[in-house]
Amino acid sequence: MNLTLRRALGALAATALMLTGAIAAIAPASVAAQTIPAMTGIRTGQNPGFDRVVLDLTAGPAPAVRYDLVDELIADGSGEIVWLTGEYFIAVAATPAAAHDDAGNPTYPGPQKFRTRNLLNVMAVAVTGDYEGTLSIGLGVRSRTPVSVFTLTSPNRVVIDVRH
Repeated sequence: MNLTLRRALGALAATALMLTGAIAAIAPASVAAQTIPAMTGIRTGQNPGFDRVVLDLTAGPAPAVRYDLVDELIADGSGEIVWLTGEYFIAVAATPAAAHDDAGNPTYPGPQKFRTRNLLNVMAVAVTGDYEGTLSIGLGVRSRTPVSVFTLTSPNRVVIDVRH
């Protein structure tokens, strides 16, 4: 390999190393500036044709939400079964979201599990996980019906609608 080619490859490698270092130095600041929304409440209500469960969240980016119809609810982290009233179960996950603040203190003062006697299909709700930026909620329901999960902003909320 001639000297000119070695110098060019060396300069290219040095430039790549500097850029990688600069990107690594910038990344933590941008991640730290992003606030993870924290759950402050869970509300339930019966509406014509569907039951609604709302997770109230603090400010921050609206989380991405997904749900699965499952045979049993599993606690995040431990992998233990979460026993909940219901014939069928819906597992909902919101990311990024949490139920604690930066110091690890709970932001949701309510119960981890509760019955919803005022609803027609949703029988119970449980917080099943608050782990690595993902907030997980489980619903016990009477029957398998269509489910709609979405977010609203100003203020941030995760909405779970379960048909009767």
